[in-house]
Amino acid sequence: MVKDPPLVILVTGMSGAGHTTALKCLEDAGFEAVDNLPLRLMSTLVRQGPEPGPGLAVGIDIRTRDFTVDAFMDEVALLRADTGQAINLLFLDCDDEVLRRRYTETRRRHPLGVDRPLTHGIARERQMISPLRGVADVVVDSSHTNVHEFAQLLRDHFSTSAAAEASMFVVSFSYRRGLPRDADMVFDVRFLANP
Repeated sequence: MVKDPPLVILVTGMSGAGHTTALKCLEDAGFEAVDNLPLRLMSTLVRQGPEPGPGLAVGIDIRTRDFTVDAFMDEVALLRADTGQAINLLFLDCDDEVLRRRYTETRRRHPLGVDRPLTHGIARERQMISPLRGVADVVVDSSHTNVHEFAQLLRDHFSTSAAAEASMFVVSFSYRRGLPRDADMVFDVRFLANP
């Protein structure tokens, strides 16, 4: 049986739209996750391929040192032509007003709004990276989703057999020593006869 090559997901899009959250969700699903990788190293990483498992998730956006839209699109086209790996471009988008609110609440600076108002940085970034949205395999708008809904959207798009399996651990414990700290559910079965 020939196994499908691991999936490679390139995560990009608007700053503040959820890159870090997306990479964490994909990592929880079993992907190897790398954030803010210099563009010149992306080819080397993708060609080496991920360890056996669902695949590789790489975050590349305007924070990346040598990022330009043209260079990024050229690199993606070259990797798709040269490697046998499935390479998906995930574009994360968000409404400008929601992005402004997120930056204001966290008191972080927009990467392109260091010396200008926040709204100028957001508008400039949207103009710069708009061509990526048009060629993306998957576009996710995080404007009106919470973290759990966002994670579910990503699982729906990039589900793997390993990620679809549920894990359950059954632990026996003594009430005298206290409840297990990592238990999600506890069932009191002291009424059952001790085998």
